[in-house]
Amino acid sequence: MAAAPPPSAPGGPEPPAAPPLQYSMLLQHLVGEQRRPRAWDPAALGGIPSPPKSEEQKMVERAMESCAFKAALACVGGFVLGGAFGVFTAGIDTNVGFDPKDPYRTPTAKEVLKDMGQRGISYAKNFAIVGAMFSCTECVVESYRGKSDWKNSVISGCITGGAIGFRAGLKAGVIGCGGFAAFSAAIDYYLR
Repeated sequence: MAAAPPPSAPGGPEPPAAPPLQYSMLLQHLVGEQRRPRAWDPAALGGIPSPPKSEEQKMVERAMESCAFKAALACVGGFVLGGAFGVFTAGIDTNVGFDPKDPYRTPTAKEVLKDMGQRGISYAKNFAIVGAMFSCTECVVESYRGKSDWKNSVISGCITGGAIGFRAGLKAGVIGCGGFAAFSAAIDYYLR
């Protein structure tokens, strides 16, 4: 209910009438040129308030988002995963510690463990190199394109697979590019 205008003094001028509310003026204030930007405060919206980040926190975030850190992390992760995979596959291989000169001799535990360690180190180095190559190329492609989508992993998979396969020739490089790109697309589709 609107409040009544104050009575004017007898014989005095009438107060000016309020202009009618126009829809176009309201739109100008809501979505038009006269709209004021609103600062969204998470605390006001019921979220958890967080203090502004310090310069040290921003520096650590920049370091952790750099391509060098991502490549190093993938290298270490690939080394650990490859080592575990190598030891596992050596454990289920029946030829570990096998001596072709004496096929009926049973290998000792020391020989089996030595073979398992060699295979684990070999797999670890290969996985570390592939992980670092893929992560570094994906980060560079993402930085170049300015987008984070499935195409980055497909492009970097093609580059990594092509570089690995190219050592065996052009045909192997093309097959490596296609295979690694398809594998990267499948993994990216599954994880996203």
